Amino acid sequence: MQRRLHAFELALDGFVPASAPAGLGEAMRYAVLGGGKRLRPLLVMAACEAVEGHDEAAMRAACSVELIHAYSLVHDDMPCMDDDVLRRGKPTTHVAYGEAKAMLAGDAMQALAFDVLTPDEGVEPALQAQLCRLLARSAGYDGMAGGQAIDLASVGLPLDEATLRDMHRRKTGVLLQASVMMGAACGRIDARAAQGLSDYGAALGLAFQVVDDILDVTQDSAVLGKTAGKDQDANKPTYVSVLGLEPARRLALQLCDEAHAALSASGLANTTWLRQLADMVVERHH
Repeated sequence: MQRRLHAFELALDGFVPASAPAGLGEAMRYAVLGGGKRLRPLLVMAACEAVEGHDEAAMRAACSVELIHAYSLVHDDMPCMDDDVLRRGKPTTHVAYGEAKAMLAGDAMQALAFDVLTPDEGVEPALQAQLCRLLARSAGYDGMAGGQAIDLASVGLPLDEATLRDMHRRKTGVLLQASVMMGAACGRIDARAAQGLSDYGAALGLAFQVVDDILDVTQDSAVLGKTAGKDQDANKPTYVSVLGLEPARRLALQLCDEAHAALSASGLANTTWLRQLADMVVERHH
């Protein structure tokens, strides 16, 4: 994993231009380089390995999904949305560079993600199109952006578990699931394997958010690298507020079991790394 993380950092360093005008490149690089768990890129590469796929295409997919994730964090942290001042242990991008430049940095990273997926050579056009489609659908109105809209509209409102699950499936889960499927798209798989990987991604994506909600009330800001207790202070519904702390912990473990079962059902032989990433999601402390 450390080898992959180093490779991601080198690749992102090459893709994100320091030379973008008026300090824009500096803000982009601040937002995406030198921090983060890189879970989404790791999922891309682990799925690609499981299907014995095209490594160059997968590396581009890994970087593109991390650029989308980084852009979403920049925008989510802004005063008009979640209004946070700490991310990955340092001031958020709008605090460091101002709101206007942070907004533009996010916009530019979103566009760059699709540029990275469409090189002039090295990746077949049909695969480029498939990867772009998977990423666009996971980031748009029916995925991450739609989930954030529901989140902002739900402040102070009582939500049942089904509605909360749908919100987090869109806001967090779909992009994680897409990371798995983008890696899988870089190889050849049958319908059984595709369904297993899709189910794995869905279970892992929801588990990630459940654990995030748990950590928000059990860890401090220094450990998390972001403001602890933010959701509770903002009166946002979470798995802890809806279910309680211990039931939320049990749900996270149940979802991890579901992710493992989905991999077993996929028929794929080389899923060790994907299994370890599911365990890492549930066992993490930040």
